[in-house]
Amino acid sequence: MSAEKRLILKPGRERSVLQKHPWIYSGAIARVEGNPGLGDTVAVYSAEGQWLAWAGYSPQSSIRARIWSWKVEEEISPAFFEQRIAQAIARRWRLHADESVTAYRLIHAESDGLPGLVVDRYGDWLVVQILTAGMEFWRTEIFRALRQLTGLVHIFERSDVDVRGLEGLKPRAGVVEGNEPPERVEVREYGHRFWVDIRHGQKTGFYLDQRENRRITGTLVAEREVLNAFCYTGAFSVYALAGGARSVCSIDSSGEALTLARENVALNGLNPDHQEWIQGDVFQVLRRFRDIERKFDLIILDPPKFAPTAAQVTRAARGYKDINWLAFRLLRPGGILITFSCSGGITPELFQKIVADAALDAGVEGRILMRLFQAPDHPVALNFPEGLYLKGLVVEV
Repeated sequence: MSAEKRLILKPGRERSVLQKHPWIYSGAIARVEGNPGLGDTVAVYSAEGQWLAWAGYSPQSSIRARIWSWKVEEEISPAFFEQRIAQAIARRWRLHADESVTAYRLIHAESDGLPGLVVDRYGDWLVVQILTAGMEFWRTEIFRALRQLTGLVHIFERSDVDVRGLEGLKPRAGVVEGNEPPERVEVREYGHRFWVDIRHGQKTGFYLDQRENRRITGTLVAEREVLNAFCYTGAFSVYALAGGARSVCSIDSSGEALTLARENVALNGLNPDHQEWIQGDVFQVLRRFRDIERKFDLIILDPPKFAPTAAQVTRAARGYKDINWLAFRLLRPGGILITFSCSGGITPELFQKIVADAALDAGVEGRILMRLFQAPDHPVALNFPEGLYLKGLVVEV
């Protein structure tokens, strides 16, 4: 590792690094020395010449460097990544000794000390996303360590997301090790079974971060008429039907997702007479329900990311308020709204305010029964609060 490749920070810009935040923005950098290339490891120094950290360099991203280590004696080498991956996997073995769960996150990027690396397990398959220039530099070593440490022989890469473009990287997807995955992989979750499309599905195929929230939802639905908006492949619908819901209406804009959702319900042997499926724009469908005065006892709102960046928060806030206002209008007195935001730019405080404003405009009073967050295999490092992206509220009206 060459100390000649350096980032020198501007005066006063070392504070976040000293507080162990893993991101260094381009605006904090005074100069770059040694001509580091895409993904190279650089030494980070304060304006006064104090060594601060080792980081992976990304010359095209506004996040110019992501920190690997704050220990000067630590060599950023294949052994370094093998150790970090082993630590992350060990945490998950402790979390998921329960054999009723066969799909979970093994590595959660910055929160596991591995910025830009996401690894999910689906039964006998690993699905990997490499999202940053620094992690791309160590790609071969990462896959070697994953094979050795998990013992799994089927590895599929899903580095096909837009964020790679911001890093100067091209999208990539395909088999890394083992066989071509089947069209669908079956996984189990707390007694329920699901088909997952790891090749083309959203994220890496399934919303693993909602696992515990699905289980909670299943305890609240008995004898209720349920609306599951943005249902994707129907995981919340399965939990609702299995939990004794009187009926479940599931809405999504994707016909392919709804087809898989129906198959997931059938896979669990649930009564087809209690199901209704609607393909369409959720905002439009909910407005139509409002106009015909259709009512529900419990509504689940799990929309896609409205605010991928902080710059889009204002527009996203309007979307979240609108969809929650419609949901409040459709709930019977005593009904429950389970509502989520997965937008990193929307803080828990802002999300609560948005939902409160929606209730006020809808003319209902609400009480928060629970606050919901991402599952524990998607941890939030204390030095990286941005890792808390999934926020949810259970509101009784």
